[in-house]
Amino acid sequence: MAHRIAVLALEGVLAMDLGIAARVFGAARDPAGAPLYSVTTCSLGGRPVRTHEGFRIVVDDDESLLERVDTVVIATQEPERHLLATGELPAEVAGAFARIGPRTRVVSLCTSAFLLAAAGLLDGLRATTHWVLCDAFARLFPRVEVDPDVLFVDNGRILTSAGGAAGIDVCLHLIRRDHGAAVAGAAARRCVVAPWREGGQAQFIEHPVPKDIDRSTSATRQWALNRLAEPLTLEDLARHAHMSVRTFTRRFRDEVGTSPLQWLLQCRLNQARRLLESTDLTVARVATASGFGDAVALRKHFSTHLGLSPLAYRRAHNAPDLTATG
Repeated sequence: MAHRIAVLALEGVLAMDLGIAARVFGAARDPAGAPLYSVTTCSLGGRPVRTHEGFRIVVDDDESLLERVDTVVIATQEPERHLLATGELPAEVAGAFARIGPRTRVVSLCTSAFLLAAAGLLDGLRATTHWVLCDAFARLFPRVEVDPDVLFVDNGRILTSAGGAAGIDVCLHLIRRDHGAAVAGAAARRCVVAPWREGGQAQFIEHPVPKDIDRSTSATRQWALNRLAEPLTLEDLARHAHMSVRTFTRRFRDEVGTSPLQWLLQCRLNQARRLLESTDLTVARVATASGFGDAVALRKHFSTHLGLSPLAYRRAHNAPDLTATG
């Protein structure tokens, strides 16, 4: 049975963001081409909702849908003044949230993190929202650890994301978490979007476009992607780009939003995921092919970043299980 998702549209919903979940999750298919998710939009009372852009949308379901699904996505909306002033949920929204089961996964897009925080769902957790409102968020909700420098935060059951395209990133992240990198990559290709940006990548906060396009790091990034199995160093990357390490690091962070070595690590993790899902290579050979050197290093990074071992990851994604290889 397809994983059931409800998207809650509230007054002031951003029209573009409202369609993100249906578009991205709708692109996830099993090997036979069947959809892996069913996505339905609902509103309070099933009423038409006025969007931030000034037109109304009509939905077929009310908030009772929230009781019957596996994941609830709160679409980005214009936060109302009372919420921004007091940190309190409107009564009708609080009633809708009360319908969400204790095991249901909940995802906020952008400013909807304010609603989750007001409902107490983020107490004691790390979270993010649009960088413009992070200071206001921190003042209103001191029990929440707000991080303005990431695209999304995954706390297991509760996820929050930053503005705009970060909503796409968190949806692809969930597909990857549920079904693996290959399915997520195929969904990204159907949507014609970048297949992978980790949550720890920085939000793009007024990063200037490099003035000297000829000195971009893009060619070096492609060069590195073709050599993930090699023991690349920061000096190697800077040398290929014909820059000093300092200049290369600065330009790389301006263009990508993270450091060169952190980017390289995430690329290697993604490569290892793909190999574990789609091949019968031993863990040791996956480690070598992904640039980790040996199985011990691969296990360490999988434990740190994914919370499970390479073999547990392989089993979770229905790939060949070579238990004898460790």
